[in-house]
Amino acid sequence: MKTTPSTLSALERHYERLRKSLAQIGYISQGSVLDRSTLKPPRHGYQWTRKVAQKTITVSLSAEQFEALSQAVENERKLWKTISEMEKVSRRILFGKLPDTHRRKRLGKKVLGTI
Repeated sequence: MKTTPSTLSALERHYERLRKSLAQIGYISQGSVLDRSTLKPPRHGYQWTRKVAQKTITVSLSAEQFEALSQAVENERKLWKTISEMEKVSRRILFGKLPDTHRRKRLGKKVLGTI
């Protein structure tokens, strides 16, 4: 995959921005949180749900825990989205920068996983 030097430097700057954004992510947690008062019929309280060893675990939360875990779950989703983007950019940089083997056909975006 041929990549121009200006494109490579832009990709490297993008990768560096993504790398620095990882340092800004706060606490992380898997799972999901639910404000039970929004259900029909309304119920009392908050809950956090996640999978542990193929079992669903649900924990009751205080309002403060709900707020903190909501942010932590959002941060984890942002983390995995950033890592996925970093993987795509990394492959574009590596295949554009390093010498390649002789190929009859160019590597497509689907093969490189950059689509």
